[in-house]
Amino acid sequence: MAEKTATDPITETQQTILDASLPHIAFDGWSMRALNRGAEDAGLSPEDVRRVFPDGAIDALEFFTKRADDTMLETLQNEYALSEMKIRERIATAVMVRLRQHSENREAVRRGLAVYSMPWNAGRGMRSLYRTVDAMWHAAGDQSTDFNFYTKRMLLSKVYMSTMYVWLDDHSDNLEETEAFLHRRISDVMQIEKLKAKARDLTNWAPFEQFKAKAAPTSQG
Repeated sequence: MAEKTATDPITETQQTILDASLPHIAFDGWSMRALNRGAEDAGLSPEDVRRVFPDGAIDALEFFTKRADDTMLETLQNEYALSEMKIRERIATAVMVRLRQHSENREAVRRGLAVYSMPWNAGRGMRSLYRTVDAMWHAAGDQSTDFNFYTKRMLLSKVYMSTMYVWLDDHSDNLEETEAFLHRRISDVMQIEKLKAKARDLTNWAPFEQFKAKAAPTSQG
C-alpha cells in the first residue's frame, strides 16, 4: 500500500480553521463571522481565512463536504469488506458511514443545506451532491458507462437527501430510525428498477414485437 502523502500547507490551514470553526458554525451558520472566530481560536487571522477560502464561507462548506467524501472512502476501504456485500448493502453502508461521521456536527450540516438551497449557490450544491453520490457508487464497485451511470446517481441523490433529512432529527439508538428509512427507500428504488427491467424485457418479447408491427400506422397510397 502506498504511503500517504503529506498534507500541503494550504489544506492543513483549511482543516485547522474548519475544525475550530465548526462549534461557531452551529450558531452563526456558514459565515465569515464563524470562520474568523474559528481562526482566532486556532491562533490564526482573518487574513489566513481569506487566503485559504477566497470565496468565503461557501469555499469552507465545499471543503467540509469534500473532506467528508474522502473520509467516507477511506473508512469504507479500510473498515468494510464491500466486495462481500450485495450492491444494495454496499450503498446502504456508504450512506450510513457518510452520515455517522457527522454525528457531532449535525447543525453544521443542516446549515450547510440551507446555504446550498440559495438560488445563487444551487449549482455548487448540485456539484457537491453529485460528487458525494459518485464517490458512493465508485466505492460500491459501479463500472457503468451508459445511461445507467447517470440514472444510478440521480436515484441515489434522492435516496441520500431524503435519508439525510431523517438523520438530522433522529435521536434513536444507533440511528435505527435513519437506517430503517434508508433500507425502505433503497427497496423502493430496487422495485422501480425491477419494473423497468420487466418493461424492457416486454418490449423485446417476440409477440410484443409482432403487436407493435401490426399497430404501426400504414402509409396511404
